[in-house]
Amino acid sequence: MSIAQTPPNVLTIAGSDPSGGAGLQGDIKTFSALGTYATNVITAVIAQNTQGVRAVHPIPAEMIAEQLDNLLSDVRIDAVKIGMVASMDVATTIRDALARYRPRWIVLDPVMVAKSGDILVDRAGIRAVRDVLVPLADVITPNLPEAAVLLDTETPRTTEAMASLLPELAHLGAPYVVLKGGHLSGDACPDLLATPQGVEWLEAPRIATQNLHGTGCALSSAVTAYLARLPAEASAHTDIHAAIGDAKRWLHTALDASVHLDVGQGRGPVHHFHAWW
Repeated sequence: MSIAQTPPNVLTIAGSDPSGGAGLQGDIKTFSALGTYATNVITAVIAQNTQGVRAVHPIPAEMIAEQLDNLLSDVRIDAVKIGMVASMDVATTIRDALARYRPRWIVLDPVMVAKSGDILVDRAGIRAVRDVLVPLADVITPNLPEAAVLLDTETPRTTEAMASLLPELAHLGAPYVVLKGGHLSGDACPDLLATPQGVEWLEAPRIATQNLHGTGCALSSAVTAYLARLPAEASAHTDIHAAIGDAKRWLHTALDASVHLDVGQGRGPVHHFHAWW
């Protein structure tokens, strides 16, 4: 895909990550690496590093509304990625703002479980994501623990159990679902894509690395960037499918290149700027 002469403007609505590998900091790196202009609205201040999450401080819904209105009334936003949302008030605030200033594309990464296993939101936050934000999105990108939380079921351990979740996930309202299979064991790392046209396995080899911090954020923000780069006359199904494929290939390379980084003592980040340095 070629980049338009004027880069598209993209927005991440997400929590922070002081270590820079996930959250809005990771999203901004991905957006920038993929030739889009990054903007952001912060939903939570999180004390975390490569080893885990220590504390979460949600930003009040009123302040999130101010950030959104102030930004969206001024800057044309071509695509939005929504990450961590901790309450029903925040979810409805985001929904209402995006209804007033509807971008062309909305991608939801239902961030509820950190890579360390830490649960980041309470039951009300889970309901808010499922009932308010999923129907708003064009694409959702849950991993297996997040899909299980959304559907109040056990985390799948096999591809068969993974596939069994897809009909219920699709029924939640987003037309495109990328169910990420990275938590499965084995040499393969398959994702499952549901579209209005059917279901498809997206196969990929597993990369031998512990640098997995922020991989979910990186994939969803890469999908957002590639969607934002699509021309206005793009065919919806063909080009959404292509954007998801391009994002997966970019993330695969970023994971492979993460060996060149030395960040933290736990799960390090992917190398967002592998094409540059």
